[in-house]
Amino acid sequence: MRLFIHVVDLENFGLAAKQLGLSPASASRSINQLETDLNMRLLNRTTRGMSLTEAGHHYSEGCRAVIGKLDELDSNLSRATSETCGVLRIAAPSAFSSTDLANALAAYRDRNPRIDFDITNYGTDIDFIVGSYDVSFATKRQTINANLVCRALTQVEYCLVASPGWFASNDNPHSGTEIPEQEIIWSSDLARAFDITIGGIKHRVNARGSMVVTHHTTAKSAAVAGMGIALLPSETTYEEVDEGTLVRMLADSTISCSGSDISIIYSGRSRLSAKVKDFIDFVVDYFRTSN
Repeated sequence: MRLFIHVVDLENFGLAAKQLGLSPASASRSINQLETDLNMRLLNRTTRGMSLTEAGHHYSEGCRAVIGKLDELDSNLSRATSETCGVLRIAAPSAFSSTDLANALAAYRDRNPRIDFDITNYGTDIDFIVGSYDVSFATKRQTINANLVCRALTQVEYCLVASPGWFASNDNPHSGTEIPEQEIIWSSDLARAFDITIGGIKHRVNARGSMVVTHHTTAKSAAVAGMGIALLPSETTYEEVDEGTLVRMLADSTISCSGSDISIIYSGRSRLSAKVKDFIDFVVDYFRTSN
């Protein structure tokens, strides 16, 4: 189309070909092929010049409209990828979304108010490529495609909590070995086995509770209702602990579990839009500073 319009405007195959980096013979063959494909003559050619046929006139008008739209689309896309604005599509584990990620997004939004977020929370495996996410967050429990970049960011702090009613009906554990494993409400985005360290002594705990959930808010509600011990992100329990509806178990302990480590996942530095690059750089720096 562009070659045809150049030929029409310049009324010369040689000049049109030169502007587009083609040979005159190649340009002539291309126009001939175009006429063959359309099964109509577009140009009247003589030794003294050329002119548009009626069909050629209509075709040139249509070409100009299409090329104008394409140029406008190219310009809009170029501007969109070079400016820090628009919607960021993000996938993240549910527990991380409601704790550290929420704080990071708030900080980023303060710096870039023209950015909006479309966030998908998940509790089990998710296909980061099929989902067409700009950026994803994942733990080591997720399957990461080898073509994606994976950079470690942080770890979510976890704790064990139960209701005052549960503690009234059960013995309060004083060590990792005394934790009633059959009472633990397990979230499917975490490994069933986790390590708890108290006073420098590490103990492996295997969650064998009768309740498995896909979201930590369900586990927390179940714990408040006295249904067992919940393994939760510490930050999500502060309000309930302050209100007295939950009590932290073995408060001096630290917990290490597969699923608490968080990495940022993206498709590589090349051909990323400005907003995605900026967000990745911000998030990496944010968690490095926080840690």
